Amino acid sequence: MTDASGPIEEYKALTRHLPAPSFVPLPHYRRLPEAEMLDRARAFHTEMERRRTTRHFATDPVPRELIELAILTAGTAPSGAHRQPWRFVAIADAELKRRIRVATEEEELRTYSTRMTDEWREALHPLGTDHVKEHLTDAPWVVVLFAEKYGLRPDGSHRKNYYVDESVGIAAGLFVAAVHRMGLVTLTHTPNPMGFLRDLLGRGSNEKAVLVLPVGYPRPDARVPDLQRLPLSAIADFKP
Repeated sequence: MTDASGPIEEYKALTRHLPAPSFVPLPHYRRLPEAEMLDRARAFHTEMERRRTTRHFATDPVPRELIELAILTAGTAPSGAHRQPWRFVAIADAELKRRIRVATEEEELRTYSTRMTDEWREALHPLGTDHVKEHLTDAPWVVVLFAEKYGLRPDGSHRKNYYVDESVGIAAGLFVAAVHRMGLVTLTHTPNPMGFLRDLLGRGSNEKAVLVLPVGYPRPDARVPDLQRLPLSAIADFKP
């Protein structure tokens, strides 16, 4: 067995000048009976199993508070060193959504016509997608998720963030789940490349757009691809 005392002592020496970590009791936790846990787990799975991605949004307004709550829920995600490197920009302004759509469709047309490989086109074919993105102007809200690649101190120097992609990915999943839970729909849209979004939305050079998420009600005639999710046996391996 490797003797870890040396590295541990070095770590203690390097952090000795820092304030002692502050801890509080685990809040609001109550151990539930297993039967109740199973009921909750099954109910949540059933609800999320009904979640589908649609590109057909109604233009009906959605209260801002619902978007705020979805973002706050996403902000409960764990993150590397608790840097919380997610930044959400929520857009309801019709003109700004129009400009985002125009710029997105320009990039997407280039992607579909010249950048996309035959293998990529084949993979997307069952989804019926193309460069036209009407959901960006139909949905009452468009939320753009940025990853803060590094932080900025008051003096302008850089502060390293850790496990940014993983942290932001977890936050995105919680956002999608929150939107579905409240009875709305969303779409995880990744125009490529996405640098134009940083410019359009006035974000800093330390941020990178990773997802565009229209949020709203589905249109009465909304359609989705006829797809099936993988079974448990295909996505999990248990080692009893």
